[in-house]
Parts: sequence; C-alpha cells; structure tokens
Amino acid sequence: MRRKQLIYSAAVAIFFLIAVGIGAAVFYSPLLTHYIEGDAFRAAMEKETAKGLHFPECRYSPIRRASAFTAQTESFEAQNGVKAMKSLDAHGITATFDPLGVFVRQWRFTDMRVQSGDVEIQIYKANPEAVAPKPWFAIFLPNRVYLKRIETPQANVTWRFRGEQAGFFGTQLLITPHGPDFEYFATGGRLKMALLPDLDLRRAHLLITKTLLTLYDIDLASNSSSAESIHAQANASIGKDKSVDLRANVDHVPIRSWLPAEWKEHLAGYAFGDLHWAGQDPKLESSSGEGSLRVSNGRIDNLPVLEKLAELSQKKSFEHLALSDCSLRFGWKYPRIDIENIAIEERGKFRIEGEMSIEQRRLRGTIRLGLTREYLDWLPNPEEVFSREQGDYLWTNVHLSGTIDDPRQDLSSRIIELFKQSPGAYLRLLFRQFEEWLKKGFGGD
Repeated sequence: MRRKQLIYSAAVAIFFLIAVGIGAAVFYSPLLTHYIEGDAFRAAMEKETAKGLHFPECRYSPIRRASAFTAQTESFEAQNGVKAMKSLDAHGITATFDPLGVFVRQWRFTDMRVQSGDVEIQIYKANPEAVAPKPWFAIFLPNRVYLKRIETPQANVTWRFRGEQAGFFGTQLLITPHGPDFEYFATGGRLKMALLPDLDLRRAHLLITKTLLTLYDIDLASNSSSAESIHAQANASIGKDKSVDLRANVDHVPIRSWLPAEWKEHLAGYAFGDLHWAGQDPKLESSSGEGSLRVSNGRIDNLPVLEKLAELSQKKSFEHLALSDCSLRFGWKYPRIDIENIAIEERGKFRIEGEMSIEQRRLRGTIRLGLTREYLDWLPNPEEVFSREQGDYLWTNVHLSGTIDDPRQDLSSRIIELFKQSPGAYLRLLFRQFEEWLKKGFGGD
C-alpha cells in the first residue's frame, strides 16, 4: 500500500514538473511573444477590457512584451462609460499578468502602473448590460479582465459641476476593484471646483456603486503644509432615491481665500466650524442643514462705513478692528436661512449680539449694539438711544429690514433725531468735518 502511495506521489510530482516545464516553455516562447505583440491579441484585450471597465469600446496602442509576465503599451483610451468611469485616457502603461487567473477564467493583472492619465467619473443610473451570445467553447476561456490595482503618480480625476469641469488635478491615484465597481484613493494635487477657491488635496477616498456614492474621507487645505484643514464625509444615493448627506468641519482656514474680491482687502482671520447638509436630492431647493462658525484673529480694515464712523467720532481706531470674539450659528431650510447666537466684539470698543433671517432675499432681525462711553462722546445725549448700561457698554437694539441688496436699519433715523434735538452738537460735528476736509485739502496737521 505504501509503495502505491509513493508511486502515486512521484507521478503527481513528475506531472507537476512537466506542467511547469510546458508552462515555462509556452510563456517564454517567441511564438507567444509574437502573438501578444500582434493585432489579434490587442483586439481581444480591447474587447475584454472594455467589458471589464464597462465601456462600449476602448483602444490600446501597440503592446510590447517586457518579460514573461509583463507587458507595456504607450496609451489606452476609452469613452462613454456606462458606470462610474465616464472616460479614461492613460499613458505609459506597464501591467503584470497573473497566469493563475486563467484557471478562474480571468485575464488577471495583479499590478498596473500608469505614468499619467485622465479619469472622468460620473454618477450613473444602473441598467442591465446586454449579454452577447458566445460559442460553446467559450466556457473554457477567460471571460473578463480583472485589474487588481491601477496606480499612477500623475492623474486628473474630473467630473461635471454646474456645467463646468471640476476635479482633482495632478494627484497620485490608486484604483482598486470593489465588486463590479471601483474605489478611488487620491493623494496630493489640487481641487478645482466652481464656488470654491483652489485647494490642495491631502487625501481622498471615494466609492461609486450602482446605488450609492460614498465619500469616505477627504482632507483639503489652501496650503497642504499649513495647520489648516477642511475635512468631509458624504453619501449620495443613486437611482430612485437621490438623497444627499454631507458632514464637514473646518479648522484654522484663512477666510480671505473664500471671500469675494471686493472684500479680501477688508477682512482677515481664521475660520473654525462645522456643517451638516442634507437633501432629498442634490438641488439647493430641497436642501436643509445647520452649522456653526467661529473666526479667530479676526480683523476688519478700511471698510467705508468704519471710515465714516471714525470720521464722525474722531476715533481713528474705528478704521481697524481686531476682533476678540466672532462667532455665530446658522441653519437653513430652503428658502429660509436663520443666523443666531451672533457675537462680534472688540473688547473695549463695541459688541454686537443678536439674530437675523433671510428668506427669498428679504432681511429680518434684531441685533443688540453695545459701545463704550468713549466711543459715544460724539453723540449728544447718547443715553437717549443707548439706553441700557450693562458691563462695559451702553446698549441699543437695532431692527433690520429690507433686502440683502438694500439692507435697512432703524438706528440711523434715531441718531439723526438726536442731532435735530441738539443743533449745537450738529454744528460742532459739521465744523469738525469741515476742519478735517481742510486738513486733507491743504495738507494741514
């Protein structure tokens, strides 16, 4: 019995060695090299790759065999994808073939490296793909291309947003399979997208399936070497359910890069806060959310309204405000935005508290304005308007109205009424402004 087992084991070992020898002879055969580098093999690979990546068709440039299990090609192009990838344009491709994949009916590539490439991704609607009839012997042949890993040090991953191209540019990209779909891991490069300033990408992890777009993690900054961070996670459903849920937080982000050009020279500081945005679909009209914002080291410089206030009060320090407190909370359910817990202060000068709302551009709200006596000495009888004293400030309520394009408040009319009641104070203010005008006009000190 033992002798039979030894003979059987020896036979298996000999068969294995013969198989390995035949396999080695086949894989190192010049005939196989000629076949791999020929048009027939390239056409077969184009067909199977297009099917594996869900493109109607694709094109390889001529394929060269670099070693027994490695092949190279200069370029790969595919358009009009029906799933996550809409288009793919890759250059300088090197792929490593796994021959064991043949036994599970796969053209399996364990590693694919790309010198550079462009990938356009999309949210897609799942549709059954047509299955073409196959000959009877197809059951013995590989029936799909399997890519275990695609990596490139220089890629552009783009999509359409508000009718414009958006995406990660110049990023290091890793693509791995996730069932019939793909996961994307990106590091480095820049994010360019409408409504946002250009941002450095530290990392991103994204999955798009037939039912869900999942942003596991993204970390952005205007300068990746700085202490700032914009961090987000999101889910967006695909198909009949189109709901969106986004959570983000910002840490030490310079506000100037996010401001309109006309405000950049006037405002500065670092933003901290969080945001939760949800909706039945990605449209603004169906969205709601909430969040908070705090600005540290906030500065307000040379705003026309502050320059006018400095001129009236003869307090040049009003032209430059260094905020010791600047924070608020906000929430919205389209079309209404509520801003509350407003707190803006430069200690020893002023403080603003209150809340306001904006609905279809209409402005409503009440803020409480507090000023120290030093900064109210230009007003006659300031206690008639700033009637409540608390802490270091004299306070008054200011009622907001109008629209965001034409905001209105009731404080100005009450101050004007004070000057009507005190003509002498009005004349002193008038002469003070006239004196200032003369100094500016004739260079006086």
